[in-house]
Amino acid sequence: MGHGKLSEETVKRLPVPETGNRIVYFAGATIQGAKAPRGFGVRVTAAGARAFVLNYRLRGREHRFTIGAWPDWSVLKAVREARNLRQRVDRGENPIEDRTPSPATASVASILDEFVARYVRNRKLPLRERTADEYESAFNRLVKPRIGKLGIYEVRRSHIIKMLDEIEDANGPVMADRTLAYVRKAFNWYATRDDQFNVPVVRGMARVKPKERARTRVLSDDEIRAIWPELAKAETFGAFTKMLLLTAQRRDEVAHMSRKEIGSDGIWTIPAERYKAKRPNFVPLPKAALAVIAAQPKHDNCDYVFPSRANTPYSGFSKSKAKLDKAIFAAMKNRAKKGAKVEPIPNWTLHDLRRTAKTLMARAGVRPDISERVLGHVIAGIEGTYDRHSYVDEKRDALEKLAAMIERILNPLPSSVTTIAEHRVQA
Repeated sequence: MGHGKLSEETVKRLPVPETGNRIVYFAGATIQGAKAPRGFGVRVTAAGARAFVLNYRLRGREHRFTIGAWPDWSVLKAVREARNLRQRVDRGENPIEDRTPSPATASVASILDEFVARYVRNRKLPLRERTADEYESAFNRLVKPRIGKLGIYEVRRSHIIKMLDEIEDANGPVMADRTLAYVRKAFNWYATRDDQFNVPVVRGMARVKPKERARTRVLSDDEIRAIWPELAKAETFGAFTKMLLLTAQRRDEVAHMSRKEIGSDGIWTIPAERYKAKRPNFVPLPKAALAVIAAQPKHDNCDYVFPSRANTPYSGFSKSKAKLDKAIFAAMKNRAKKGAKVEPIPNWTLHDLRRTAKTLMARAGVRPDISERVLGHVIAGIEGTYDRHSYVDEKRDALEKLAAMIERILNPLPSSVTTIAEHRVQA
């Protein structure tokens, strides 16, 4: 980007890359008379996060210093900090080396920031962008507010346990265990760099046994009938939720769906770099899914089918899901007979829709190996190694049968009528 004026709006409107991150440099740009030094830029991640950075060369080596995240850091404050850092570099100092806090003053928050900068966001390490975002989000939302101000040597097991109790109460045991894993990873990383630090995480802190973590929840027909009408009122999140069930794909894959990934033949190609199996997945979209996409409004300079308000991939799933659950429960009470006791739908998650789709395909007579390919699962054994057929036609048929099954659930036939596919399954 050329020289010129720099503002908060300029940073806000920077385009979001499809994967990884992209740095836009503003050397020479000015804000309120302050001129950005050479190497000053803004890093934008695929998740839409923005942070100010300074690139510099010292003693023959390239370095990148992360100044701070926007909008926590204003543009003017970041430019002034970058000018100070540039002066230190010109004097032969290395800001990154000086940034590492001493054991006596290091806080948990500073250690987590250092771990994110040196490990989580290190391009040389094989950590997926989505996973990196999950680490950073968990630290910022769940860990730092609770133990971030503690000195790294002050952290005790009791602090960890109290934090996990609070996370479990607010977000559930699985999220507590996930956060524990992230914290353990960060503390173990720091322990390799500090001779005196002992990791205060021990066995027995996890809330759920590994074998118990696997969910088997499948939505019933009545639950689907209760949920579906409210999705039409839930705007982008409602359409996004419909797409989860109609395609049987994972939450983040649907959230990152872009129009350019959908061919004229209706095949949605999920690129390998953001697919769990590390290879592209071809999803022949059923007519019902294409109708959902066609109904989504298009936004200028945004190709995502389900964008957030900032034109980034949809996020804020927990708040949107909680709002949807309230709307569903209210609708159920309105439809109930006077005096009848109504209970909310038992705990269900967005990922349960993927499992539900698999079950509905089985009811519709879809072969298990085809539904596994629809879900994008890796086929084990010799068949998975040597069979390179794309199965596009078979997957298209499976997803159309899934859509038809959902339609029959929403608009059931008389009890005396049985479809051919269901009759074959029952036989």
